[in-house]
Amino acid sequence: MKVRLFEIFTSVEGEGILYGTKTLFVRLAGCPFTCFYCDTKESLPLDSGTEYTIEDANNLIDSNLRSNTYKVNFTGGDPLIQHKAVALLAKHIQDKKIPTYLESSCFDIDRFNHVLPFIDIVKIEFKTKDSDFVDSKHYDKLIGHTMKCLESSIKANKTTYIKIVVSSKTDLNEFKGLVKEIFKIVSGNDIDGFIIQPTHSISEPSLDLLLNLYDLVFPYYINVKVVPQLHKLIGAP
Repeated sequence: MKVRLFEIFTSVEGEGILYGTKTLFVRLAGCPFTCFYCDTKESLPLDSGTEYTIEDANNLIDSNLRSNTYKVNFTGGDPLIQHKAVALLAKHIQDKKIPTYLESSCFDIDRFNHVLPFIDIVKIEFKTKDSDFVDSKHYDKLIGHTMKCLESSIKANKTTYIKIVVSSKTDLNEFKGLVKEIFKIVSGNDIDGFIIQPTHSISEPSLDLLLNLYDLVFPYYINVKVVPQLHKLIGAP
């Protein structure tokens, strides 16, 4: 089996509930989606990056692992595009007793469930309609898959948190409806975090909008947090 990797690097985790941790990022090539705020557009083509055998990719990961690395983050692109390869790479990391972390839009429940046994920490990212993730006729279907992935991760007792990227385009009523649907299938006790992440340098939301979005989540989950991308602020990759 082969895998296409766009880059491997160590940096400070800049997002989510584990921001600030020393992390090895394994960025896989390929993503079919079109989020307007994407900051890794160069990794989206399926033929971007470099192709490796799984053995060579594992060796490359090993050679890039630094001491005191907290976790290995599989990101993209979207890692579920190459789900079978990700499962093998993640198992290799787990065998080293290092936590594995999946960063994905969770667009396919079957691919997700294939990878899940080899992942310790799961970020479930829900896209808003205004993100231009996909066209409107496909949006509900893909969000349905994300909901199923959320349920599956919780049932598997993984460290699971939710992230939603918001911008000045984010509609309060649509966001309210999405949050309501999420908490129909989970409770606050089921998840390990709920992150509202403002866009950086493009269509940035106002403080008032962020506070209003926070207020929509708070009745369901009091530990909701607005967390910007730390790595952008400190100039890290």
